[in-house]
Amino acid sequence: MDPVQRKLLESTRRHFFGQCAVGLGQMALASLLRDGDAHASETVQPVNPLAPRAAHFGAKAKSVIYLFMAGGPSQLDLFEHKPKLAELSGKPIPESFLKGKRFAFMDSFSRDVPKLLGSRRRFQRHGQSGRYVSECLPHLGHVVDDLAFVSSLHTDNFNHAPAKIFLNTGSTRFGRPSMGAWVTYGIGSESRDLPGFVVLQSGPRGPRGGALNWGSGFLPTAHQGVPFQSGGDPILNLASPSGFNAERQQQVLQTVRDLNQTHLKEMGDPEIATRIASYEMAYRMQTSGPELIDFSKESKATLELYGAEPGARSFANNCLLARRLVERGVRFVQLYHTDWDQHGGPETNLNESLDQICHQIDRPCAALIQDLKQRGLLDQTLVIWGGEFGRTPMGEQRETLGRNHHIDAFTMWFAGAGIKPGQTVGTTDELGFSSIENKVHVHDVQATVLHLLGLDHTQLTFKFQGRDFRLTDVGGEVIKKLLA
Repeated sequence: MDPVQRKLLESTRRHFFGQCAVGLGQMALASLLRDGDAHASETVQPVNPLAPRAAHFGAKAKSVIYLFMAGGPSQLDLFEHKPKLAELSGKPIPESFLKGKRFAFMDSFSRDVPKLLGSRRRFQRHGQSGRYVSECLPHLGHVVDDLAFVSSLHTDNFNHAPAKIFLNTGSTRFGRPSMGAWVTYGIGSESRDLPGFVVLQSGPRGPRGGALNWGSGFLPTAHQGVPFQSGGDPILNLASPSGFNAERQQQVLQTVRDLNQTHLKEMGDPEIATRIASYEMAYRMQTSGPELIDFSKESKATLELYGAEPGARSFANNCLLARRLVERGVRFVQLYHTDWDQHGGPETNLNESLDQICHQIDRPCAALIQDLKQRGLLDQTLVIWGGEFGRTPMGEQRETLGRNHHIDAFTMWFAGAGIKPGQTVGTTDELGFSSIENKVHVHDVQATVLHLLGLDHTQLTFKFQGRDFRLTDVGGEVIKKLLA
């Protein structure tokens, strides 16, 4: 094979158009880059794609901690005190409630008319706000005046994976950018040594839908969530192999950087800038990562407040880690804790299973609010708690006490930056079946989160496949009653 043939063989179609004499490929690529980037400059520079950027308007929040209770917590056993439901417990629900409705596991509802199930949990008013919280969450009751509840949420899908993906990405279709990715795309991150979007997981397994819940979709990959561990190496394979010293590693990184910069200059592909930034951040994280999860500098009182144990993999450790991440400028931290899917099986019921999972999250959630507040961080950090949907006011015909998935009425709470505490937005009917006042859709939650970060959800867009996409699709309104 002569040199000319070899050169042609090694050239890709992209290389050909990029190097053609008339510059057609370069012109087309420049046009595509301008269309795809709402912040785009005329040329792609090898800069940190997560560098802080100006918001659309003044922000209340600098960062977000999203406590995602994967599986669908039962609002009727935690937050929604319904005496009428308790009074009618055991009686068939009126057919008018079920007409036109769909539920997960319809077979269990179609065999017999489902019976109402009043909560067996004791409820008590807490704080000056007098908010009801059940006995399952005693620690959270102590900070209830710092929280704002939304009781009238509704969503679009009653199956776990698509419902989680919908809440995180605004679509039940796979491949859309997650909320954390949209946030860092919009305003970047204030941390130079850590990713802008970090994911922490605890519980018996990962959330259904997996990495689709924190992916970057069609946004540059720099904006995807990075899973961390609360013990050992925060990121697997981050440490250098034995015998590979810092000087040698720096030489390799510099060589790779030079090659990538040459490629970036030639091709103009923003993913190459992402690659350069990720190599450099990985190098810095070899120092910042271990320091991040080293709890030895935390006081004994702080560890006891959270119930955290150094080196453990737990929700408590992840809550403390979340505080340390936002202290270091990380923009979006998302904690997933499973499994809240209490249908009524031996290990997923509203008795000991609910007790167990509430015990795992109650103290750390309350501690996070207290800790952020006493450090002056709550005023600039938005904290969110909730799952992908709620549970029905009817029981399921299973071995033990349980409830089915419910999308028409569920509860989330919010705290911190820009939130008016001590209030409840929205109400449901006396059985807790439907939202009847100030109905709030998942897209409204997404719009509100972006608003508190200084972003207009209708203006934060990305052109893909010929149209402008946004987190809230074609819906969403800011929940003004929630705001301070």
